Amino acid sequence: MRFADIPGLEEAKSQLINAIRNNHVAHAQLFYGKQGSANLALALAYTAYINCQDRSEDDSCGQCSNCAKIDKLIHPDLQFVYPVSSTKSITGKNVVSSSYLKEWRTYLSANKYGALENWSSHYGAENKNANISKEESRNIVKSLSLKSFEAEYKVLIIWLPEFMHSSAANGILKILEEPPEKTLFLLVTNDYEKLLTTILSRCQLFKVPSFDDADVAQYLTHHLSMDADKAQKLAVLAEGSIKAALENVDSAEDDAHVLFRDWMRQCWTKDYTSINQANDLFFKMNKTTQKLFLQYAINMIRHSLVSQYMVDEKLKLNNEEQGFVTNFGKALTTDKLESISKELNQAAYHLDRNANVRILFMDLSLTIGRIMTAK
Repeated sequence: MRFADIPGLEEAKSQLINAIRNNHVAHAQLFYGKQGSANLALALAYTAYINCQDRSEDDSCGQCSNCAKIDKLIHPDLQFVYPVSSTKSITGKNVVSSSYLKEWRTYLSANKYGALENWSSHYGAENKNANISKEESRNIVKSLSLKSFEAEYKVLIIWLPEFMHSSAANGILKILEEPPEKTLFLLVTNDYEKLLTTILSRCQLFKVPSFDDADVAQYLTHHLSMDADKAQKLAVLAEGSIKAALENVDSAEDDAHVLFRDWMRQCWTKDYTSINQANDLFFKMNKTTQKLFLQYAINMIRHSLVSQYMVDEKLKLNNEEQGFVTNFGKALTTDKLESISKELNQAAYHLDRNANVRILFMDLSLTIGRIMTAK
């Protein structure tokens, strides 16, 4: 994994590179980024750069033996700890990261921006809660007591330490504070506030920003050979998360605008028969597609609000969408558009919390109709 493999985030990359070049490498670093961000990818690229045998000013070479082994996740001086749970074949004290190393390498090779649910599904967690156990902390202390084999630095990446059992966290405090020479701890988290303060106090926090829409679109066009317009649309809805963008690829509906446009007309005219049919259609969507549709609706309302003042924002839309938001923005007052946006956001919030879909969508449709026609 090289910095060049990660789209955008040039400032974050520069900070990491300059720290190495200026010999300001903290022995324990906390890479914090939201789900779907580049926190894990940056930790891997950072590991490759610091141990590269022929690095350039701004990246690892990708060719030396260290780079090749790190890229294949088989370098003896790169170790991982991650949440796991028991399976049919792995139970008891064997429920530690090393027991799932083969599955982890397969998963991570294709999922640099994934989340715990993706990893759990990959190794077959069977709906059991994954965590980092006390037994894991013993393995950490034991393995890090050995000197590096080949690389300058021995690196331990702890993915999602917020799922670390308190006894495991307490078990690594001493070695985290006083690690062996040339040993790095890279903790990669989505929620650092859940970590023990004793862990936080021993780490240097590195905040990883979310991706820009252009970065997400670039990733989709480069890795999936996706049409630029479709990639841009998905990128806007992903809100800086490559994970969300990838999940939306298979769920995205080419006629999302037609569905939204017709739904708004039905709400306006209070065509209850058509609204009920739309309700049936919404109910039959899978949850990801439902969320995507509501995100699209929120985005279109937002564009309707700003279309008169931020002309450049409309360039993110196709011609049909541009015409819709222009007319919709003129037809409804700012107060009404803001009220509709609030209702859509609340619906998305309740959908995430498993509200009854039929009741949710019908109530939303009727509420939007009342807002539109109110005097």
